[in-house]
Amino acid sequence: METVERKLHSFTAVFEPAPEGGYVVYVPALPGCATQGETFEEAQANAKDAIEGYLKAMNDLNEDITFESESTIISRIPAAV
Repeated sequence: METVERKLHSFTAVFEPAPEGGYVVYVPALPGCATQGETFEEAQANAKDAIEGYLKAMNDLNEDITFESESTIISRIPAAV
């Protein structure tokens, strides 16, 4: 039996409260990778599934995957309107 080694990667996911309740989630490093959930926990689980599905599709299509840098800095920037 052949052993397949899988490497674990982490991605930043942005969780935004939805006006109707729950959360909308998107992954900035993976264009078009988005999902939602009725609770934060459900949104987290759905985000993991969405990311893994996205990566599998990219692999199946032999497309290059751009992985997020481990030194990515996330910051909120205030701006006057």
